[in-house]
Amino acid sequence: GPKVTYVPPAPPEDEQAIFARYQTGINFDKYDDNVVEVSGLDPPAPILAFEDANLCQTLNKNIAKAGYSKLTPVQKYSIPVILAGRDLMACAHTGSGKTAAFLLPVVAHMMRDGITATSFKEQQEPECIIVAPTRELINQIFLEARKFVYGTCIRPVVIYGGTQTGHSIRQVMQGCNILCATPGRLLDIIGREKIALHNVKYLVLDEADRMLDMGFGSDMKKLISYPSMPPKDQRQTLMFSATFPEEVQRLAREFLKTDYLFVVVGHVGGACSDVQQIVLQVPQYSKRDKLIEILQGTGQERTMVFVDKKKKADYIAAFLCQEKIAATSIHGDREQREREVALQDFRSGRCPVLVATSVAARGLDIEKVQHVINFDLPSTIEEYVHRIGRTGRCGNTGKAICFFDKSSDGHLAQSLVKVLSDAQQEVPVWLEEIASVPQGEIVCT
Repeated sequence: GPKVTYVPPAPPEDEQAIFARYQTGINFDKYDDNVVEVSGLDPPAPILAFEDANLCQTLNKNIAKAGYSKLTPVQKYSIPVILAGRDLMACAHTGSGKTAAFLLPVVAHMMRDGITATSFKEQQEPECIIVAPTRELINQIFLEARKFVYGTCIRPVVIYGGTQTGHSIRQVMQGCNILCATPGRLLDIIGREKIALHNVKYLVLDEADRMLDMGFGSDMKKLISYPSMPPKDQRQTLMFSATFPEEVQRLAREFLKTDYLFVVVGHVGGACSDVQQIVLQVPQYSKRDKLIEILQGTGQERTMVFVDKKKKADYIAAFLCQEKIAATSIHGDREQREREVALQDFRSGRCPVLVATSVAARGLDIEKVQHVINFDLPSTIEEYVHRIGRTGRCGNTGKAICFFDKSSDGHLAQSLVKVLSDAQQEVPVWLEEIASVPQGEIVCT
């Protein structure tokens, strides 16, 4: 392909920008009602407040500045597990505070054990490697890490594809204790011998179901098979995800020590009940008109529209703009710079509608997304749960509408009914009917 020359703008360094945050919604306290299940051999007791974690003063100060005052369920249970040095697989809703759940204890340990300042070495030796499947998500984790390490010598670095490799190398070479990376770029930098792995004490996989599935499974296996990568009994491995299908749990065991703990908040892979889910029966050819009708009713409220193909994302965005609805699009084929501009336009409210493929669905934290519309349903129910997790974050309530086309989405009917009823949502009668017919049977009506 063409040579990539894009160098992303450096994030602002001033204290105010580093600690910028967003408002938690009204249902944030309701998170406490979530049932948490911990399985595995003697798990440490959960903590009830940040103070119980006995973190150092600098870290407590940064936590307060970042606006964290109340622990979410995943934090209550995960922080003590990680502080105790145990491996963890945690399953929690998107938007439930997973990032802080792993960053805080890791940073606390690094501050306790001291870190090697390596800014002048030709090979960096990070203590912690965090991997996530998309550029946007890994950047978000990095921005969060900057808050917690503020005022310490711990240096977080973020590297991802779609940007100049030389730029990634320069970032790393300035010193790197916490390396946040997407899989491809990580393996590239390791291959160029800019990073040594022997010092890795923490390996974190965020959105672990995606990291271990077809997409990146082989990259992850490659990462843990490097001769210099400490074997699993000599490092701490942490996995976080909103869904954990059986298959992924099986694969994950290759990465985790045998005594790992499994923490589940709410249903495994369940949708957040803060999201009102509405399923409409819309055949393929009526979807465009239905979309216009809904968007004309939502006014300037921020809405994400999910489609199944990259070309369709651009086409629908252009179509909406013709209809005088300000829209932009984001997907894997757009250049990194264009993706950033699109997200910026959406975040700022300049384009209240963002048309996206699943790339954008993973872990994106955008304030006040009031609606998610599944113009096309994804091929799996897990992906559906992730997509609708873009709204109703941090206890804000959101609305998710999906267009169900009998001819293409029949295979999802049963699992959709389950997701809806588990989240105490209304299940339309017609959907129950489709779900009750075994797939593959033709019903003559």
